Order: sequence, then C-alpha cells, then structure tokens
Amino acid sequence: MTSFSWDFPNPHVCEVVVSPDDIDALAHTNNGIYVNWCEDTAWSHTRALGLGEAEYQAMDRAMALTQAEYQYLRATREADHLAVGTWITRWDRRLTMERRFQIIDHGSGATVLRARLEFVCIEISTGKPRKPPREFVEIYGPVVLDQPSA
Repeated sequence: MTSFSWDFPNPHVCEVVVSPDDIDALAHTNNGIYVNWCEDTAWSHTRALGLGEAEYQAMDRAMALTQAEYQYLRATREADHLAVGTWITRWDRRLTMERRFQIIDHGSGATVLRARLEFVCIEISTGKPRKPPREFVEIYGPVVLDQPSA
C-alpha cells in the first residue's frame, strides 16, 4: 500500500475511483458519495473483524449511527483514485463507539475528507440501546485506538 500521512496508525483501507456517476452539477464528487464510501469502508472493516450483517442479525445487536460529522477539505473529480481509511477510536464497551475516517487522494497525497461518526449498540429487534454482547467486546476491543478504562 502506498505510504500516506494517516491521522492514526494502521487504518483499514478501501480503495475507490471516482466514477462519472459520482460527479454532481458542480463537476466534482457529490458530498453524499463520500458518506457512502465511509459507510462501505466501515462495513468492510466490521466484516474483516468477523462481525458482518449475518452475525449482527444472529446476535440481535448492531452498532447504529447516532451522529456524523464530515469535514470536506478538497474536491475530487472523475477518475481520481482515493484511499478511504477508518479506525475505531473510542469505545466505552457499555453502549457507544466512535469511528474516524480519512480519505486521501492517491495522486496528490492530500487528505480530501475527515469524518467522525458515533454509534450506539442497539437490539435490532426493538431498536433500543442495549449492552454489547461478549462477541463485540472480544472482536472490537483489541482494535480500539483509545483503550477505555475498565
């Protein structure tokens, strides 16, 4: 992988190329496309850790988005090759998790977006906040950058 100036060490990275369908009326990547890339990368990371959609359904638990902040720093254009990196930066193991994203342009090495998302563990069947199952603790715990106190 190309060496980039990542905000945090060891990101989970997905590669994307801006397609013609990603371009808006201002001739650059539509803001919503970045949101989709972040969501896709979060799922890719979660699946790589062993907690995909099927596992969430079987446990009747999921990490549901509660807040999102996107900082759009530079425009990207058709055919730009981008690296979307993500990390779990905080998790209190009771209910909430924070995930960060950084998108870097391969061509310039510049960061084009930073994002911070907050999640809460929910019971899928009711939508209500619930304590994460043991599997979440065992799988997410080791990759959290800011290890919480017990």
